[in-house]
Amino acid sequence: MTLIETRGLVPMTDGARLRWTALGDTTRRTPVVMLHGGPGLPDYLGEVAAMAADLAPVYRYDQRGTGHSPWQGRHTLARHVADLAELLDAWGVPEAVLVGHSYGTDLASRFCLEHSDRVAAALLMCGPFVGDWRTGYRAERARRMSPAQDRRRAELAELPRRTEEQEVELLTLSWFTDHADLVRGRRWAARDALRRRPVNWAMNAELGAEGRADPLDDHIAELRTCLPERAELLAGADDPRPVAALEALALRLALPLTRIEGAGHEPWLEAPGAVRAHLRRFVRAAPDA
Repeated sequence: MTLIETRGLVPMTDGARLRWTALGDTTRRTPVVMLHGGPGLPDYLGEVAAMAADLAPVYRYDQRGTGHSPWQGRHTLARHVADLAELLDAWGVPEAVLVGHSYGTDLASRFCLEHSDRVAAALLMCGPFVGDWRTGYRAERARRMSPAQDRRRAELAELPRRTEEQEVELLTLSWFTDHADLVRGRRWAARDALRRRPVNWAMNAELGAEGRADPLDDHIAELRTCLPERAELLAGADDPRPVAALEALALRLALPLTRIEGAGHEPWLEAPGAVRAHLRRFVRAAPDA
């Protein structure tokens, strides 16, 4: 089955222009909107979008300052939430099924806090992580590396400027531990270090700092009341970020959590069948406008 793909560029109220892609028939049912992670990376969820685009149209976009959405300026969580609302308006979408990955789950959660009436359902994949999850993550990441790799990653990260070769090496070392299978993970990370570029490090730092200053952890009680009736968490059982943190969050939000065995932070790579089946079940069950 050949799916229709459409693209566009939407101007935001502050002058930014965001590039979007839709896969599937946009005249059919409530659409899915996929929110990629980073922050500071361009969209990389095309492979996931294709898993369900025959069931409902799937929109994706490069967040401002990434990929084909060039922009210079300060990044704020509020502005990124506003971007999503303005995109929905431009698409003529009153409400959508949100599927967020990694940082995209934080964005989806904060969007629910501000615009709960526009979220038909929400699937939060490999996030959001709240509380002191970073300590366990850093320890597990170090465990999956050799001491020499860990030293080299730290050395590259501290350079004020990096060559193209050094940037690719840093990203490869930073990302390969996200996978359960470290051999294949090294290949995936090396590939993505070339594709997911350039990294907007300023965006990453600014949104990271704001997230720490105003942590989602402080809004869990409110989020529980704002999430749609159809909301779930999905996690790779072998994500170096502690799955126990998501298990604790699931209890606090009273949400079901599905663990994908044998998969890491990008579970569609290591367990594509399981992720595809879960995503299709979720989209089929999501309420239609």
